[in-house]
This record gives sequence, C-alpha cells and structure tokens, in this order.
Amino acid sequence: MIRFSHVSKSYGARRVLDDVSLAIPRGEFVALVGQSGAGKTTLLKAVNRLTGIDAGKVEVSGRDVMAQSPSVLRRGIGYVFQGVGLFPHMSVAENIWLVPRLIGQPEAQREARIAELLDLVALPPDVANRRPAQLSGGQAQRVGFARALAAGPSIMLMDEPFGALDPVTRGELGAAYRALHERMGLTSLLVTHDMAEALLLADRVIVLGEGSILADQPPAALIRQAGDGPAGTMIAAARGTAARLEALARGR
Repeated sequence: MIRFSHVSKSYGARRVLDDVSLAIPRGEFVALVGQSGAGKTTLLKAVNRLTGIDAGKVEVSGRDVMAQSPSVLRRGIGYVFQGVGLFPHMSVAENIWLVPRLIGQPEAQREARIAELLDLVALPPDVANRRPAQLSGGQAQRVGFARALAAGPSIMLMDEPFGALDPVTRGELGAAYRALHERMGLTSLLVTHDMAEALLLADRVIVLGEGSILADQPPAALIRQAGDGPAGTMIAAARGTAARLEALARGR
C-alpha cells in the first residue's frame, strides 16, 4: 500500500533520512517511534507530499506520489495530528464536511454522512452543531478523526494524535481508533514518542534513528529482541514505568 524506496532527506547540513527503504502492506497498522529529530514525521509527511524528499521514491498503491497532484493524492489519505487544527469559526459539522464539499460530494448526503461519522468516533449527534471551543480535548480529537475519515480514505496518517490528551482519554481514543482501523480495513501509519502506545496499538513497530531504520518488528518480537540500543532503551523505560506502578500497587 505504501512503499519507500531509498528515501533521503536533509534539513541544511542535518540528514534526517538516509537511504530508507520500507514497505507497508494494505491493512497493516505501523507505528514509527524514535527520539526527536529521528525523521518520523518527515517520513510520514512524505506519503501525502506535505514534505518533499531529496532522493528516492514514495509510492502509494503502486503509483509514485510525485506523479499525482497533491490534492488528488490526499483525497485517499486521511491525516490527523496533535492539536487537531479544527477551524474555530466553523461548527463541527462544517469542519467534518469541508473536504467532501471541496471534492464535490452531494449536499443531499451531508446530514446522514456527518451523523455516520460522529457515530464512528463515538460522539453524540448534537455535537454537530457545536463550535470547537465548546469541545473537550478528547472530543475535539475525535472530530479530527471524523474529518480525516470523511472522504473515505484507505490510508490514515497520524502524527502524535493522542499526545496532548490526558492519559485516560489517550488510552480510550487509541483503543477506539484501533477498532476503527480493523472495522474499516484501513492502512494506518502512526508517529509517536510513546513506545508503550506503539507496542499496544500497532501490528509492527519501526524504530528510527540516525537517519535509518534501527528496528522493524512486531511488538512481541521487538520486546524480546530489542537489546541495548535505542529500541531497548525505549522499551526499558516503558517496562520501568509499569514495574514502578506494580510495586506501588503492592505497597512497596
């Protein structure tokens, strides 16, 4: 579904991606993790041409993304990021219907489609008439997902979509999106700094660092084989937090 072939990208003298090759099959949920500056967001945004690359090729469904206009390419790709980016002067319904309206979907379908999308992200119908300022953080992020799904994309790109949420809401929304991924047969690519989140949500975890792929495995295999490198350090941190919580629960 998505293929990166020998992709390189530099910002000035700093090379963040160095000859990266990677294939993501249709229907897979992949998490990209790594330290700040590891190239996670750059790789993600290369898929929908929000970021250009210096060398190599990115393909979606077998077609070079550079051979398509950005607007046509992005119709099949949902994009959700931290902070949501809802237009404050628009209602929730207007925010959700923005892309379908721009690509000419019939207005007669508007009300039913918005109700369907709100239901998909577990929001009540009356949310449609609210402005973004009237929503909680979790509600706003759910609207962001509804907006990203409005045009019926087959791919979802997510850049720290849960990062600004409280831990309970973050966990609930992550689990809700994972269920949506399965239900809709999406291909999902998630950027996160949270190794525990990546391990719990994804089918496959890719660790980036120093411009290259340091690890690429299913969660269980990565936990067993991470070793002492950056992947091992991130997993050890997640395990350490879990161990401290367990010890606290036992009164130690």
